[in-house]
Amino acid sequence: MNPGFLLAYLIDGLLIGFVYGIAAMGLTLIWGVMNVINLAHGPMIALGMFGVYLLYVNASINPYLALLIVGAIGLGGGFMIYWIAIHRVINAPHLSTLLATFAVNMIIVGLGTAIFSTSPYTMDFSLGSLRFGMVTIQGTRIVAALAAMLVTGGLYLFLYRTATGKYVRAVANNRAAAELMGIPSARILALSFGLGTLLAMVSGGLIATFFPFTILSGGTYELKSFVIGVLGGLGNPLGALAGGLILGLFEGIIPALVPNTWVPVFEFLLFVLILLVRPTGLFGAKR
Repeated sequence: MNPGFLLAYLIDGLLIGFVYGIAAMGLTLIWGVMNVINLAHGPMIALGMFGVYLLYVNASINPYLALLIVGAIGLGGGFMIYWIAIHRVINAPHLSTLLATFAVNMIIVGLGTAIFSTSPYTMDFSLGSLRFGMVTIQGTRIVAALAAMLVTGGLYLFLYRTATGKYVRAVANNRAAAELMGIPSARILALSFGLGTLLAMVSGGLIATFFPFTILSGGTYELKSFVIGVLGGLGNPLGALAGGLILGLFEGIIPALVPNTWVPVFEFLLFVLILLVRPTGLFGAKR
């Protein structure tokens, strides 16, 4: 294969990997703090896609400004989902929280299908492209990668430079000890779920700027988030970004060598391989 084409695939995969990373961050943040596998993650990504699309089409709001609105809705929606569906079963066996988030998943998908059908939507939005020799890079993908880095930086500053972020880390480390120190763990758990939902919806909004989508599209990115979570180490939000970049590069290389239909096969082979060789992930602590 021409090296120029391979370079183009790799750059494209790397840029998309940034967005995959913040999608996975939401999933792994919720797991790390709450020990809950959020099966409603995919539908929240899809709602982020439709949120940005509707604000752009119906209100002529720039998609990147619309992300601020969608993120705020995601934060509030996450709070609501936590208090209604998760709070009462947070200390129950894992199956209870799994079923609770699965129920939320089915409700969102059912309502979304009734409202939007399963027909694909495309946002007619472009920022042009940059060309470097044989490599052409879409402007929307560059801005999406920059936005993902900005979100990651904001999350890092929140977790490590604010009192509330330190509360989140304390609850994730030892909830009982945090409560003894006067930290309101229920509120921190609700905030963590809200932040995870915010990250999911923002990633969906970014993806909508360059890929077609349906109400069912979130499921694909939820599966990718699980793969990335394992790569970066479940419970490690910043490791999720590195995992997203690895998966993005992986997705960039595979289509250059074999048909696109093989991409999911190789992704899940990688998933199984990491689970067998290093179950805590590439960036997780060894046990």
